Amino acid sequence: MGDRPPMQDSTKRQSALDNAFALRGGFLASMFNGPSGVAGGAEPGAPGAVFGDPTTEFFGGAGRPDGPTVPAGAVPGGGSPDLDPAVAELGRVAEQTHRRTATVRAEQQRLADLLGRLALPVSAMDFESQLRSYEPRPYPDGPPGAEAEREPRWEDFVPPERTGEPDAAPTRRLLDSGYQRELAQARLAHQRALRRFRTERAAAPDPAEAAARLAHEQAEQARARAVQEYNDSLEECRRAYREAEPAAVESLLERALAAAEAATPDLPATCRAVFRPLTRTAVLDLDLPPLELVPSLEGYRLSGDGEITPVPRPGADRAADYLRLVSRLALRALQAVDAVDTDDILAGVVLNGWLREPGATCLLTVDADRDALARTRLLPAVEFVEEEAEPGVYAAAEQDEALVQLRELGAAVSPDPYARAAVRPSAVAGAAVPAVTDLSCGEFAVLVRELFTRGGLSDWSVRLRGRSGLVATGSGAPGSALPGRWVICASRRPDEVGAPEVRTLAEAVEEESAGNGLWLTTGGFTEEALDLVDTEPYRRIHLADGAGFRALAETHLGLPLSVTAP
Repeated sequence: MGDRPPMQDSTKRQSALDNAFALRGGFLASMFNGPSGVAGGAEPGAPGAVFGDPTTEFFGGAGRPDGPTVPAGAVPGGGSPDLDPAVAELGRVAEQTHRRTATVRAEQQRLADLLGRLALPVSAMDFESQLRSYEPRPYPDGPPGAEAEREPRWEDFVPPERTGEPDAAPTRRLLDSGYQRELAQARLAHQRALRRFRTERAAAPDPAEAAARLAHEQAEQARARAVQEYNDSLEECRRAYREAEPAAVESLLERALAAAEAATPDLPATCRAVFRPLTRTAVLDLDLPPLELVPSLEGYRLSGDGEITPVPRPGADRAADYLRLVSRLALRALQAVDAVDTDDILAGVVLNGWLREPGATCLLTVDADRDALARTRLLPAVEFVEEEAEPGVYAAAEQDEALVQLRELGAAVSPDPYARAAVRPSAVAGAAVPAVTDLSCGEFAVLVRELFTRGGLSDWSVRLRGRSGLVATGSGAPGSALPGRWVICASRRPDEVGAPEVRTLAEAVEEESAGNGLWLTTGGFTEEALDLVDTEPYRRIHLADGAGFRALAETHLGLPLSVTAP
């Protein structure tokens, strides 16, 4: 009879649990006593519902049973001595799960903050913004300004005009006895002030104060001299930059890149610049952040046996976030270069994004000409609405504006950065005068254009451009070295140019209604191609091999150009 009835025991246990929930609010109370069965009553998929309702998961989806559950008072300090130790342990694990998930969410928020800051406009770091100015500082213990050092002037003591008599003539005022008294008092005050000023200046100055004033004046002269020397050196750098001296151009570009990097000090992304006078192109090497910067987890959840289980993110989502990040870094570097090049020294920019650890892997490369640099500004963020048929973050990442702009610039981006899928760099920063085969597509196009425009062709128009060469048209004035309309094929393929390629050039000459065609290659031609141009239908086609390429560069550019890689 001493045993309590089961019904009474269950009622008292439930009452104790209800009291425990009433005593403690906060995380566990909101999670286990929420009205919707999800953490804190949150909607499914909300930030507070990463691992669902731990009571439902722990008890196999049966909800909170009549037996022991996980009230808030189970956590140490909750204040309920009647709770089972296992329940208290489960509550402690649940709160630890929540804290770990909050840490992951903080990392995700940091990444979102970085993406937002990287989309901000870049401030121009041109020469005008770097000029310094000198503002003299007054002696701290002396008078506040130069007015106290000035000798008293009579103009400061002259009696003011009488406002009541605006039409009175000056001669009538001289006969006014009141005005004469004011004038005499003003002369007396001026004489006293002048005598006092000259007496004070004639007195022997304090040696300590004189030494302090002298030191202050010398320091101010040193400041003024330093500012002037800095501005003079900056003006010399500007002169060298306008003359396209490599050291001056590289110094200016790296200043601008360092200033852009300083906008996100928590994300170091060093970028180095090499300027090639041959093609007036800057080659930038951008160090990409480590792959671990993007969180690999969605959060943590309680498993059925009460263990803390990490919830990994889909690999495509993580790769998409990393590509968002590096694309913004690349665009920021391009914007910084475009903003600082106020004199249009650059004809183009090649940017390579390198992942340095453990080995150098190129994940991104851009070959942009001068006109394309003006299209690297990011617009305000746009909310993309995902369709139900295409869920996931990666689909939205393909619509990300930074990636879209890079692809419009012809950029090559790694399809899977976490698998270290590399892309071929458009150009490698090496010698200032590299071999023709080491130039980027844009550089090669600039080089060929310079060769033929200096040779006499105008109205230069590129019809087709690729890694192996280009097709362009141009017109020469009568009497020049290249008179009439021409179709130019320039290639840098290692293979010899054969007869089929020569026939294709002849067809292009007919389609363009041109008078002549020229095939320029860094290699050579087959015997069939050489024999073909000796026949009557192809006499308008001219061929120039590697030796001819070098001769053109020597004649029109004054450069000992290497047409093959060393």
